[in-house]
Amino acid sequence: MTTSLSSGSGASSEAALSSDALPAGRAPRPPGPRRSATSGDAAGLGRHRAALFVAPALILVVAFLVVPAVWTVYLGATDYRLTGLQAASPQLVGLDNFREAIADPDFRNSLWLTMLFVLGSAVIGQTCAGFALAWTMRSVPKLVRAGIETLVLLAWILPSSIVAFLWVAYLSGQGGTLNALLHTPGTEWLLEHPMGSIIVFNTWRGTAFSMLLFSAALGAVPPSQLESARLAGAGTFAQLRDVVLPHIRGHVLTNTLLISLWTFNDFSPYLLTAGGPNHESETLPVFIYNKALYGGQLGYGSAISFIMLVINLVIALFYVRLLRERR
Repeated sequence: MTTSLSSGSGASSEAALSSDALPAGRAPRPPGPRRSATSGDAAGLGRHRAALFVAPALILVVAFLVVPAVWTVYLGATDYRLTGLQAASPQLVGLDNFREAIADPDFRNSLWLTMLFVLGSAVIGQTCAGFALAWTMRSVPKLVRAGIETLVLLAWILPSSIVAFLWVAYLSGQGGTLNALLHTPGTEWLLEHPMGSIIVFNTWRGTAFSMLLFSAALGAVPPSQLESARLAGAGTFAQLRDVVLPHIRGHVLTNTLLISLWTFNDFSPYLLTAGGPNHESETLPVFIYNKALYGGQLGYGSAISFIMLVINLVIALFYVRLLRERR
């Protein structure tokens, strides 16, 4: 009893001493973690040290993205050309190049062909072909799977110039491989069906990325759920709709975003058709090349390049919004 009283009196005296040590009118601070000078970030580096680590990346972004974009906007507001008086002393023309582009039927035709190219070869072609290959590879022997994956990856890693040469030989009207297979001698596929040819070409060339991404995504689908759906009598389509697609929806959107942007800015069709015949396969990158470099109208080509940049941002924001809605 005496011990408890003494301990209680000691505790009260300590509390009294601590309260007496505080300034008058100020409540004691509750105990908590001690703050340090580097508590502004999770790594404990401090803002100044963290800024030093981020600075190299910011310098690269500014040098290779921001500065070229600003320079493109400036050139788009001038009548700059590769030759002539405009090359020596370009003049500011404001929005004239942008108005000319919007009113130019060749530009509108190129924009339409580019959308068709992206829809046919990226959104439909590469996405569907890549998913079909990834889904099929799950049930084939390992040796066959390795062989198919090697062929698909080979088409992806080969340089564009080599792939274009192979497809020109494949689609040639004189002794072309496709004509020999279909028994259609003399058919000039690149002249008679230019858009279909470059859509098939780009689908064949870019399917590997979608296949690899979907293979990784399908590996994360729980096999138990697929087995339960199979035991419940669900067919292949029902399994894809109710089990697989809900799990890989984020991967589908990411894949579609990346390949859509790559295809939208792809210059490879120029190697097959150069935009012809009669502008029938002249996508926007090819149109800009023909106007800016081949035609010498750098100001006009820069204005169209800025329009392409805005379209890319719109496409990216659309997919990003879909991803946020999924979360």
